[in-house]
Amino acid sequence: MNSSENFNTLPVTLLAGFLGSGKTTLLNYILKQNHGKRIAVIENEFGEISIDSEFVIGADEDIFEMSNGCICCSIRGDLIETLNRLLKRQQKFDYILIESTGLASSGPIAQAFLVEDEVSKSLSLDGIVTLVDAKHISNNLNEQEVVWEQIAFANVILLNKADLVTEPEMEKLEKQIHQINPTAKTHKTTNAVVDLNQILDIGGFDLKTALETATFDTHHHETDEEISSVSLSFPGHVDPDRLNLWLQMLLIQEGMNVFRAKGILNVEGSSERYLFQSVYMMFEGRFDKPWGSNSPLNKMVFIGQNLNSQRLEESLKNFAAA
Repeated sequence: MNSSENFNTLPVTLLAGFLGSGKTTLLNYILKQNHGKRIAVIENEFGEISIDSEFVIGADEDIFEMSNGCICCSIRGDLIETLNRLLKRQQKFDYILIESTGLASSGPIAQAFLVEDEVSKSLSLDGIVTLVDAKHISNNLNEQEVVWEQIAFANVILLNKADLVTEPEMEKLEKQIHQINPTAKTHKTTNAVVDLNQILDIGGFDLKTALETATFDTHHHETDEEISSVSLSFPGHVDPDRLNLWLQMLLIQEGMNVFRAKGILNVEGSSERYLFQSVYMMFEGRFDKPWGSNSPLNKMVFIGQNLNSQRLEESLKNFAAA
């Protein structure tokens, strides 16, 4: 996995969310803001780009230029191919936004940024922002497994259409979201209006940022649903090489059921914290800073499908402990 600390790379934000959650509304809101960024927008939805025509000043094939310096294009073919085509253009961008289709999981797109050499040299995944239709999410969750996955992979979740639900309904929804993904930040929005600092340049896949903002508790957020999170906390030492091997073994046993994992580990022979994260089984880890006055403790969060907290904890301690 490649670190997003390479400052020569262009940050990319993935906008995810089920059909009707408000992704295009958010996109239009971002494009109209006086943010001073030259943003390239890649549209991966079915149909044409729904950009207000008065903001479009010129078109070249399937690429539109906006009056505020933004560039928009719809995908014709492969995402990686489209990204490379954008990077070869004369214009210099500050940022790339990808609106994924409402029927897609964010996982494979996130993984593409971590395994595609050409892309990872030029681009870094800054974050996955998932929009949730607060009014209709319960029906969507019951009917579409991909909605759970979009929430599971998110760094930031916008609980959109907040004006259409009552306070008790919103509290119940927030609790449900936290059970699926306890590490994501949530914001209540109406018409997808949000402070852009909450969704852009957030360093969601930068190890240090991702783990400093993560909350680790020792509860097992097992729900009646298939997708949930498991948080583990235990003393002792962990061997990062054995952990990596354990994660690979987990992949063989569990298939692609572990979507994301992140943690702070106590490694034998080092006084520094070891940070790690994974998307599926793409593993990245490095030493961070001394534990200081804090007692060293291993803290990990796993988000995925059909996770068994007891089995995870036992196998992890047996294998990865130094």
